[in-house]
Amino acid sequence: MPATVSDPTPVPERGGRKAYEVVLRHIEDEIIAGRLQVGSLLPPERELAASLRVSRSAAREAIRALEAQGVLSSGVGVGPGGGTRVTDQRSRALARLLRLQVALARFPIDEVVELRVALERSAVALAAQRATPAALAEVDRLLGQMGDPGIELPDFNGLDNDFHVQLARLGGMTLITDLTAAVRESVRQPILDSSARMSDWAAFRADLQYQHQEIRDAIAAGLADRAADLVEQHIRYAYAVLLG
Repeated sequence: MPATVSDPTPVPERGGRKAYEVVLRHIEDEIIAGRLQVGSLLPPERELAASLRVSRSAAREAIRALEAQGVLSSGVGVGPGGGTRVTDQRSRALARLLRLQVALARFPIDEVVELRVALERSAVALAAQRATPAALAEVDRLLGQMGDPGIELPDFNGLDNDFHVQLARLGGMTLITDLTAAVRESVRQPILDSSARMSDWAAFRADLQYQHQEIRDAIAAGLADRAADLVEQHIRYAYAVLLG
């Protein structure tokens, strides 16, 4: 049964922080200290506010901020699904953060490319060492769907994202997988926009599919270095065509 924190440690001083920041910092500290874990139920809003000597609106604002970050989720009612709990939506939270920062040009696209290269080289090298035939079946399913001659651009793009995230998942490293998903999501719209402007998207799609298959085959053969080189070439080729 998930833990319930009913008696939060009072905040001894505010240090000039706004009221909602006091609540925010308290919940963050409880998570870092391990007193709140995934599934833990927070006290009711009224109790949380009273224990920290802030208004209910301040507690509500902090909870909403943490919900937006994918740290908390709230349900209606008093049953098993009610209340506010610590949740595990790190991929969505990372994706939201990166997407906004890339849109604001705080993370230039060339830096995003280099991050993708670093992440996915590591991911596919691990996948080549660890992937099982059963795990590769999902990769093959995605490749089959992307190979549909009548596939529309948005559907192909979504499957392309899923393909790269699945490759990362094969390596068994959760953080690499989550970061890969977040980075891919952060540039989804620019990629869609650039693809839609291409004069021969079908030919570009065929190139990507050929490269996807090469990466998959290298992983299946256990060729870690070749898989890493192929995925780097694939990423650089795609961005050169789309954004060059």
